[in-house]
Amino acid sequence: MRKSLLSAALTLAGLLAYPLASIAQHETGADLFSGEQVFQNLCANCHGIDGALVPNVDLGHGVFRQPYTDAQLVTVILKGIPNTPMPGNPTMSEEQAQLVVDYLRSRAVDSSSALAGDAAKGRALFEGRGDCLSCHMVAGQGSPLGGELTRIGDSRTADELTQSLRAPNAVVQPNQRSYAVTTSAGTTISGRLLNRDAFSVQLLDDTGKLRSFTLADLREHTFVASPMPALGADWMDQDIADLVAYLASLRAPAQGAKP
Repeated sequence: MRKSLLSAALTLAGLLAYPLASIAQHETGADLFSGEQVFQNLCANCHGIDGALVPNVDLGHGVFRQPYTDAQLVTVILKGIPNTPMPGNPTMSEEQAQLVVDYLRSRAVDSSSALAGDAAKGRALFEGRGDCLSCHMVAGQGSPLGGELTRIGDSRTADELTQSLRAPNAVVQPNQRSYAVTTSAGTTISGRLLNRDAFSVQLLDDTGKLRSFTLADLREHTFVASPMPALGADWMDQDIADLVAYLASLRAPAQGAKP
């Protein structure tokens, strides 16, 4: 049974976030604790304690790969996925599978300030006063200098988004890191790091141009602070809550939704 439960955990890597409202209404604290125990004992081996070990999947934030209802998730855990390494689990009860699903759904629920914000007002601040599109892109609009935010709500919690606005250098996501190189001629170029290996480094420089350098030809190269400014005291808490509400709303469309 242990082996089959572990196999079931692998399936969760192939699933996409479901709307928060879909959290099972009947779950209790004890149910969620039981689901957590199953996850930590059997699923964390592959997914990690926080559920973020599998590439492009973050179970702790409700980020999966395809939209499934709770019932569909339970079926996948119990019956597996044909023609994949995921087998069925005939010794596992439907109730046990539901506990795992309920636990994962509960982890995606965020009770922070985004719930008190106004997404429409946040969008106005994002596009207006904040001038965020001068560095970021949303749905094809804006600049790629600071990275794509079209689905930022799928990968960041409201607390994490708030921290990024108030203290952008506290925690920098891997795809948002800034890097600077100094050429043998003494010219310094900085920008968003795209790739670095043992021989070369690629940047999107501050003008939006893709640049590639051979490390052996550089005088110096290093990570640098994010150029994103922190929103100071002139940004009221409600302004931040509105901005976060808008950013948290930027998610992949639900299955069957019109673009």
